[in-house]
Amino acid sequence: MLDRSEHDLERVPKVLAIDDCTLVHGLLKHHLRLEGVDLHIASTAREGVAMAERIGPDVILLDIELESGNDSTNGFEVLASIKESSTTSESAVIFLSASESTADRVRALDLGAVDFIKKPFDAAELCARVRSAVRLRRMMRMLAQKASLDGLTGLWNRAHFDRRLAEEVSESRRYGRPLTLVLADIDHFKRINDRFGHPVGDAVISRFASILATGRASDIPCRYGGEEFGLILPGIDAQSALEVAERIRRRLGEERWACREALRVTASFGIADLVSAERAVPDRHGSEALVAAADEALYRAKAAGRDRVYCLAGDTPPRRIA
Repeated sequence: MLDRSEHDLERVPKVLAIDDCTLVHGLLKHHLRLEGVDLHIASTAREGVAMAERIGPDVILLDIELESGNDSTNGFEVLASIKESSTTSESAVIFLSASESTADRVRALDLGAVDFIKKPFDAAELCARVRSAVRLRRMMRMLAQKASLDGLTGLWNRAHFDRRLAEEVSESRRYGRPLTLVLADIDHFKRINDRFGHPVGDAVISRFASILATGRASDIPCRYGGEEFGLILPGIDAQSALEVAERIRRRLGEERWACREALRVTASFGIADLVSAERAVPDRHGSEALVAAADEALYRAKAAGRDRVYCLAGDTPPRRIA
C-alpha cells in the first residue's frame, strides 16, 4: 500500500567516497567491488557536498584532510554541511584519516560520524565497517517508515501526508508538472459504527484503504484522520484525478460486506489541483492552499448529497454515476 519510498529499503546501497587521493579511490573501488554497493567518488569538498545532495548516499566515506585544487574545506566542515541538509542528514558518515589524534576522533563522532577508520586501512575491516553502516542506515529507514504508517490500514499516516505533500508541491514547482490532491470521507461513518459496531467500522476503513491503494506506484494514499483519507497524485491534472476518484467511488459503492448484508458504504470526494487551489485560496500557498481547496470541494460534495465527487478546478459540477 506504500508509495515509492518503500522501495528504498530494497535498492542497492549508495556509498560516496570524498577523498582527494586517487590511490585511495582505486583501493576503495577494488575492495568494495564485491560488497553490492553503488560506489561514487568525489575528489574535493565542494564536489562531494554537491554529489551527496544529488544522490542521497546511504554511507559517506570522508577524509579529514581535503586539499585538492583551491578547495581547502576540511572533512569536519563537510560533515557539518552534510548534517545540515535534509537530503543527507541521515547518511551514515565514516571518517577515513591518517590522523592519530584522539581529539580528531572525538570531534568526528561528536559532529555525527558513525565510525572512524585509520589509513592505511585493512580491506576486511573496511568492508565490515561499510556493511555495518549500510545495515544501520537500512534499520533507520525501517524505523522511520514504521513511524510513518497508520496501524489499522497500513497506509501512510497524517505526519507523512503533511511531509510528502510539501515535498510534492516543491517538485511540482521545480519541474512544472501538475499536482492534484483528493480528500475522501466515508459517508455517515458514525452511523455504521453505531449500527454495526466498531469492528465492522474498522473493516470498512481497512477495505476503503485497500481500494485507495490500487492506483499507480507514484500515488500517495494516506489516512488523513478517522474516516477521512488523502490521496496525493503527482503528475496528474484535475480532470484525470476526477476519473481516479470516480473509479474509487464506484468500487466502494459496489462492495458487498459478508459480515453485514444490510451494509452499504459510500464516500464523498473533494479534488483540487495546485494551480486552481492557490487561485481559489489566495491567502494561502502550496500545501496549505491545496488542503483548504480540496476540503472545500469535499464539503460541497457532502452538501450536494454525498456519494459523489466534486472538483474545484474549472466548472466541473458534483458528479455521481448511478
